[in-house]
Amino acid sequence: MIVRDGWPYIAGALLPALVGTWLHLWPVSLVGLGLTLFFAYFFRDPDRTIPDDERAIVSPADGRVVAVTALDPNDPRSPVRLSIFLSPFDVHVNRAPMAGRIAAVHHRRGRFLPALRAEASVENEQTEIRIVGEHAELILRQIAGILARRIVCWKRAGDFVHKGERIGVIKFGSRTDLILPPDVEILVRVGDRVLGGSTILARIQG
Repeated sequence: MIVRDGWPYIAGALLPALVGTWLHLWPVSLVGLGLTLFFAYFFRDPDRTIPDDERAIVSPADGRVVAVTALDPNDPRSPVRLSIFLSPFDVHVNRAPMAGRIAAVHHRRGRFLPALRAEASVENEQTEIRIVGEHAELILRQIAGILARRIVCWKRAGDFVHKGERIGVIKFGSRTDLILPPDVEILVRVGDRVLGGSTILARIQG
């Protein structure tokens, strides 16, 4: 399946491929075909098996865990930031990490630093989504990178989302952060590969 936001890119690349073939402009045709295949791959949207555990917090994105750190290292009750880096070859559809109601959606303009850099979490352009669930409240941040210049969130404040539900997409390399409450058990570590909607990142205690 292809995410709907990808079809304009696919169509835009396919057109010169077809025109190039018709006019026997083979370099144009090959470039257009290559871009068509890349965009079709990039905007793929595979189905995922969502864990049934109601206290499980699942990954909001495919990628690699690059940070698990307290927002305030001096406060034992500090929220935890868990950051996932998405390369251009990862699935870029974002999913709800838990079921709940979206309390707020806020887009903030910013820089386009490489998404691997720690300061990207604070300085880069991003959309912040606050989700209030039955057992916890958390924040999901869709963060632009040096290549990602377009963040799309399909949900609005007041919407209810199910765990693992598709909620948006970030176009090209980027970063996704979760701000988790201090009383969750973190189940992944830096360097782990995760799958959106399937990999359990943490479990709510209690």
